[in-house]
Amino acid sequence: MASPMIPPTPRPHRSIAGPVVLILMGILFLLGTMGIMDIHHLGSLFARFWPALLILWGVLKLIEYEQAKRYGQPARGIGVGGVFLMLFLIGAGLIATQASRLDWKNLGEHIQFGDDENLNEIFGGSTFNYSDELSHEIPAGGTLHVNDDRGTITINVADFKTNDKTIKVSVRKKVRAEKQADADSYNSKTKPQITVADKVVTLNGNTQGAGDKGVTTDMDIYVPANTALVITTGRGDVTVAGMAGSVEVNHHRGEVNINDHTGNVSLNLDGSSVRLAQVKGDVTIQGKANEVAVEDVDGEVHLNGEFQESVRLVRISKTVSFHSARTEMEFSRLDGRLDLDSGDLRADSMIGPMRLTTRSKDVALEGLSGDLRLEDSNGTVEVGLRKPGNIQIDNRKGDVQVSIPPNTAVKIEARTRQGEISSDFDEIKVDNHDKESSASGSIGVNGPRLAMNCEKGSIEIRKGTVAVAAPPAPPAPPAMPAKPGKPAKALPAPKATPVESEN
Repeated sequence: MASPMIPPTPRPHRSIAGPVVLILMGILFLLGTMGIMDIHHLGSLFARFWPALLILWGVLKLIEYEQAKRYGQPARGIGVGGVFLMLFLIGAGLIATQASRLDWKNLGEHIQFGDDENLNEIFGGSTFNYSDELSHEIPAGGTLHVNDDRGTITINVADFKTNDKTIKVSVRKKVRAEKQADADSYNSKTKPQITVADKVVTLNGNTQGAGDKGVTTDMDIYVPANTALVITTGRGDVTVAGMAGSVEVNHHRGEVNINDHTGNVSLNLDGSSVRLAQVKGDVTIQGKANEVAVEDVDGEVHLNGEFQESVRLVRISKTVSFHSARTEMEFSRLDGRLDLDSGDLRADSMIGPMRLTTRSKDVALEGLSGDLRLEDSNGTVEVGLRKPGNIQIDNRKGDVQVSIPPNTAVKIEARTRQGEISSDFDEIKVDNHDKESSASGSIGVNGPRLAMNCEKGSIEIRKGTVAVAAPPAPPAPPAMPAKPGKPAKALPAPKATPVESEN
């Protein structure tokens, strides 16, 4: 009797997990090489989302396993090729993630390949110095545009004996080359140029005239004081002193110094630092900045962007506005000083109405006058009042301390959850409980309202010693036409918001 035939074991289907992952990676890199997607953006996406490829691989393998189980077939394993592909993904992903966390801009600031004599010796070549002089007439009411990819720019007021409307330029150039003949050739191809179109005079440093040959062009520029300026530079410091026209600076990597300036100032920055002093016009700073210091400004100051290190403001006569990813701030005047960094905001002698919204930052305001609307989270708040208006302070997680000067009338309402309230004033009734505490009362008669709310933190109401005196104002500037300022709007009277219990 013939034995029954045993059916052959079905062969497992080939895995599609590896090919699918390779196809996705190939499509992304193809988009990068074709210019459809920026290669730097592609690298950033890979550095952030590469674990998603492993998750996709695992999901596909799980689907294959369930299909093989349903049809009674053996499931195929990862295999040697799959192991190597997985190790490659993990290794490349970890390297890309760590590389994306490096501050490449800051690293580039400290590695000046074109100007380092030691690197010149390592990679070959020497530095050759050249100088030049240029001059050209500026039309009446003309604007000067200065373009210099690499080099310092210094703007000075021309000291002409006659009413001469002329731009004069002193050029100092450094050229890196293997030999003198090459340097001479690069120098002749990178001569600075002055062109005139209508009322626009353009001074071009022309550092790229010979290609990327390591040419640095420093320019000292002498122009009439009332000349309007538009300066664009790639790397190098910019200094403007004693000018009266408006100035716009588009700057990348370096420092901008402007002082004793009568006109408006507009700065568009990318990894630069700023020092402004004695400016009679308005100041606008936007983009990505490192250290910012602004002192003695008669006009408005507007800051909008990302500020990596610190911001210092001293004596600003008109409205100040500040906008960044973590902080929104606006107030009417600053008679003292304000310092802001990644973890703290400290200021004295501020004039409201003031609005401040921030997070993960300790706030200390001393000598505050006028209205205040303040919102914070994950930080402490300390406010010393001088001549208070309506005050509203909301702190999501952190303590609040308010100091009230002697003989100051104010009506207080305070509530906190998971914290206590303490007061130096007998007029304030304090009711502390485990889940919620509150305080209310009036000091004096017909005072403004002071409302404080905390979710997690204590509230302290303290007696101030002596009212903080504002620092003396700088000498009044000479009489000059000025556009009328906009009156500041007063904030509405705040109300203490009841704290809701947890669900």
